Amino acid sequence: MGLTNGAEYSYDGINLKGISLSGIRTAISMPDLSLTFDVAQGYPFLLNLKNFFISHGHLDHAAGIPYIISQKAMARQEAPKFYMPPSLVEPMDRIMRIWEEIEKHEYKYEFIPVKADEEIPIKGNYFMKVFPTTHRIESFGYTLFENHKKLSTKYQGLSKEELIQLRKNGEDVNEVSQTPLVSFTGDTQIEFLDSRPWIRKSKVLLMESTYLDDKKSVEHARTWGHTHLEEILPRLDEIESERIVLIHSSSRYSWDEAQRLLRKQIPAKHRDRVELFPGR
Repeated sequence: MGLTNGAEYSYDGINLKGISLSGIRTAISMPDLSLTFDVAQGYPFLLNLKNFFISHGHLDHAAGIPYIISQKAMARQEAPKFYMPPSLVEPMDRIMRIWEEIEKHEYKYEFIPVKADEEIPIKGNYFMKVFPTTHRIESFGYTLFENHKKLSTKYQGLSKEELIQLRKNGEDVNEVSQTPLVSFTGDTQIEFLDSRPWIRKSKVLLMESTYLDDKKSVEHARTWGHTHLEEILPRLDEIESERIVLIHSSSRYSWDEAQRLLRKQIPAKHRDRVELFPGR
């Protein structure tokens, strides 16, 4: 797997492409919806996307912002939209002004501050919802939802003609349910799980687990705003996600070692749904 292409991961119609390695690079994209969670250093598989959801401003997650903007300008693409923590907007705008000065070029882009519980339309029935996380700097996670519309229970059994008449009378005969499909945590302490109930119900939970054994303690992880596998294990029963995909593992672990540690520590009943994201 070449880093420039990202690694592919699919589950039940959800297609991801990306990479994630603690302190080095994190960007997990959803090409089908032209969006990504974080941008790492701005790899080619991100350049044609439209919406960029930034969890926080650390370089391994956000360094690629200026490069992506530059590449889109060169390709004459529309101005990209970067959703990000409010405290990141002004510094990133300042950085872009400096690059404009260096390159003698005026760039077009949107840096959009987010807030917890905000809903951001994506396309069709999809929207993004923001949730708070706890890191060393201001940070947020994101959940992709899908709206499902169906006939309201109280109108079931009515004839087609009756439904048409109700609609003519201004009645909304449908009810909408919202399904959390994918949640992405960025870097965070374990408390994000308690911040919003829908996170634990996401079909796929992309969840930070920087440390996988006692090479670093839970206290060390928390001091640096991260999550340790030891904190995740006792909470697996309450996480309803069909797949828990661990990201941001430390480079202290080779791929084989990380897989061995997961097999050793994840209880048998959860082993089929907890895995490491394939791109590092």
